[in-house]
Amino acid sequence: MISLSALLTSLGVMSGQQNQNANQQQQPGGNNNNNQQQQNQNNPHHNAAGGGGQIAANNHQNPAAEGSMERGSCLLRYASQNSLDESSQKHIQRPNSKDRCVGQYHNELHTTRSFEAMNEMRKQNLLCDVTLIADDIEIPAHKMVLASCSPYFYAMFTGFEESRQGRITLQGVDHRALELLIEYVYTSTVEVNEDNVQVLLTAANLLQLTDVRDACCDYLQTQLDASNCLGIRDFADMHGCVDLVNYAEQYIEQHFNEVIQFDEFLNLTSEQVISLIRNDRISVASEEKVYECVINWIRYDPTLRDQYTADLMEHVRLPLLSKEYITQNVDKEPLLEGNIVCKNLIIEALTYHLLPNEIKTQRTMPRKPVGFPKILLVIGGQAPKAIRSVECYDLREEKWYQAAEMPNRRCRAGLAVLGEKVHAVGGFNGSLRVRTVDVYDPATDQWSTSSSMEARRSTLGVAVLNGCIYAVGGFDGTTGLCSAEVYDPKTEAWRFIASMSTRRSSVGVGVVNGLLYAVGGYDGFTRQCLSSVERYNPETDTWYQVADMSARRSGAGVGVLKNILYAVGGHDGPMVRKSVEAYDPETNQWHSVADMSFCRRNAGVVAHDGLLYVVGGDDGDSNLSSVEVYSPETDTWRILPAAMTIGRSYAGVCMIDKPM
Repeated sequence: MISLSALLTSLGVMSGQQNQNANQQQQPGGNNNNNQQQQNQNNPHHNAAGGGGQIAANNHQNPAAEGSMERGSCLLRYASQNSLDESSQKHIQRPNSKDRCVGQYHNELHTTRSFEAMNEMRKQNLLCDVTLIADDIEIPAHKMVLASCSPYFYAMFTGFEESRQGRITLQGVDHRALELLIEYVYTSTVEVNEDNVQVLLTAANLLQLTDVRDACCDYLQTQLDASNCLGIRDFADMHGCVDLVNYAEQYIEQHFNEVIQFDEFLNLTSEQVISLIRNDRISVASEEKVYECVINWIRYDPTLRDQYTADLMEHVRLPLLSKEYITQNVDKEPLLEGNIVCKNLIIEALTYHLLPNEIKTQRTMPRKPVGFPKILLVIGGQAPKAIRSVECYDLREEKWYQAAEMPNRRCRAGLAVLGEKVHAVGGFNGSLRVRTVDVYDPATDQWSTSSSMEARRSTLGVAVLNGCIYAVGGFDGTTGLCSAEVYDPKTEAWRFIASMSTRRSSVGVGVVNGLLYAVGGYDGFTRQCLSSVERYNPETDTWYQVADMSARRSGAGVGVLKNILYAVGGHDGPMVRKSVEAYDPETNQWHSVADMSFCRRNAGVVAHDGLLYVVGGDDGDSNLSSVEVYSPETDTWRILPAAMTIGRSYAGVCMIDKPM
């Protein structure tokens, strides 16, 4: 390799003594400035340096200084012309004299340019002082750069024997991940995708590149669903990714019914299944799901898993199953036959049904699922004409937000939540009663359309029963309707069902114990606000009368709490009511509860977490923006601290999971 001194000599740079001798030869008897100037004009170094030769001539009396200046001039010329990269040769815009300021100078591009230069040197293996080896793949790098970004490398290069080594093998690190991470150290950029996320997270966690590890966790969180959440949870737990573990745990608890349908569940160990089913927070509509998932897990490999049957069944809350289900299913299950522990658990469950106060164990305690954060969705309405506006209220934040508007104006519609989507059914668009259905997807904040009803209906009642949407009564623009129809999502079609005995527009509906109730309304034929109530049985496709309310109510809101049906507000002609009454199907009787703070008709009503929310409506003079909340435990009402942005009546309301 050529030395620096040889390089300088080849460029024509002389030492201080050589310069002195040369000057003495050129100036034998006195001042030789004119000759020196002439020489400088013919000297290519002088021309290139822009006057460097003149400086040397003026300093001939100090040979050492002269030689030093020559040397510096030549090095500067060489560097400026040959070795600096193109970006550093660009003209730097200087401020004019008026804009200049005295003080500290900061170049925001300096760090970026420096790392770009170091990365180029790494790629060319220039000045690299370490070679990392993974899977026999060698990757050159600079110790200083690695140590500045990774506590792992900092410790390695400052306190361990690797600090004296030029080649280091990293055990258990995927070479693809290592290449990506070294690239990230120099460029601050890495692509995380489905193919590399697991090896990248593992390597980033080992090398303590926590920002890359967190980026991998964020990516896995976006990919998590019911089919892979158990595996992602275990993977995150293995690498200490606490936030991802908590997110996956919450997802599993809230989607238990879906999670147990996939192979990941069937491949769990017995300890993992026990950990899952003993969790108080899993969300299940019935303990039947827990029992059935245990039986399915044992059946997947009965020869090996039969030994765990008793241990698993101890964590199934059999007393919470219905007596009929226990006797017809659990007691007759072949996998439980001959197992003394399981037989005792069945006896305990049946005894609990006979003497519930005599048995108090963990198996008799209802589960307490946390569930998703909820939002109250208010769609369309009349303010004072039909509007497209959609608002949502975050129950935790206690704030209102705007959501995507409906495609068309709509008020006096019915609202139903089917699966994870919200259906706005029928209503009035400002000029016509419609039979169309718009569908809102909270996950994307977008609207689409669905199959239209058979009849035009506004001021109808809508409810979900057995996974289908029922549309009851309403007004078609000419007359009040006694007809009703049902939408089956499997066929994506509406069909008529048996008609009610009475025409009912402005009717409220609710579902209790698998039966549909049509409450009050207005009969345009008799021109009467109604106090009557009838009930629909989908198994027999028949309606029959139940006890009348104590007051006539048209435009009443209806909600259900703990199998009790509530009729809220409404009106009887010009009289708008603040009164509320409740119906108990067990006794077939209505009784009054506490009045609301305001008179309301045509308000939206929805039940959630043991409370009844009454949204908007009108008081006979103006639309209301306030929301009242009823607690049956205290028989009291309170008003939410935040009101809607506008007053609206005839709006559709529902409670949905907050999109994640």
